[in-house]
Amino acid sequence: MMLSEKELLEKVNCSNIFTRMFPEAKLRIINALKAGRQVVAMIGDGANDGPALKAAHIGIAMGKKGTEIAKQGASLILLEDDLSKMIKAVAMGRRIYANLKKAIQYIISIHIPIILTVFIPLALDWVYPTIFSPVHIIVLELIMGPTCSMIYENEPMEKNAMSQKPRPFTTTFFNWKELSTSILQGLIISMATLSTYQYAIGVGTSEALTRTMVFSCLISANIWLTLVNRSFFYSLFTVIAYKNNLVPLIIMITLIFSFTLIYWKPLAFFFGFEPLSLGALLISISLGFVSVAWYEIVKIKTRLDYTKMQSG
Repeated sequence: MMLSEKELLEKVNCSNIFTRMFPEAKLRIINALKAGRQVVAMIGDGANDGPALKAAHIGIAMGKKGTEIAKQGASLILLEDDLSKMIKAVAMGRRIYANLKKAIQYIISIHIPIILTVFIPLALDWVYPTIFSPVHIIVLELIMGPTCSMIYENEPMEKNAMSQKPRPFTTTFFNWKELSTSILQGLIISMATLSTYQYAIGVGTSEALTRTMVFSCLISANIWLTLVNRSFFYSLFTVIAYKNNLVPLIIMITLIFSFTLIYWKPLAFFFGFEPLSLGALLISISLGFVSVAWYEIVKIKTRLDYTKMQSG
């Protein structure tokens, strides 16, 4: 209690255990850790823990033997007074946070090509300016909605989630690197759909066939983007093993729905589609795949950099 703020900060950084402390001393240590830019969690059950629980970034109180003052000062209450549940709570929080970011990054990435594929042919007065109408956008939204709301919400926690350092409270939800990754993914998918458009025009296809090829390319990119963005660290071959039964289900429904729109005549006529030959279908699917698969190379570099950092 007689140490200056500077001396206390030095002592806190080199000491592991403090015992038989007054409430004021606990509070000073919490504030010293926070001043040292640490993310501080405080566990307590007594009335004398109240000030420190309130001051900590995350106050954790015992639900059974904890006093009412401790519970009121805490942000998390362990109902069974089992400290191992804290690890599960942190893991659950990190999983929810990571999955929410994946869903939003997916939404950003996949909507950029939709916007640009509609806007650019119209703005530049290409041969078929209205390649997609509002009804096509509605169909695309019906396909993409379940992806972010069902698949990503049910993703399991990644293996490296608990090895990451706590995020500073000044960190924004998205940093520039994450946002630029989503934008870049969206722009490259846009290049693929517009390249499909130009290829179809170049070989003299009809408007319906051009629309179908662009639509197929976008659906292909959407499926591969769903799989690749399940992790921004581990490879596609690793994430395929993640246990999420909704992934194959949603992808299968997407494929069946898309093939029905293209190859069932009543729906194909309504949406202005035309059945694709095997060659045209493979070109569309391949361009959609390439527009997303490049990010696997970025992940390899990320893993190599992480390994170097850990070994260094």
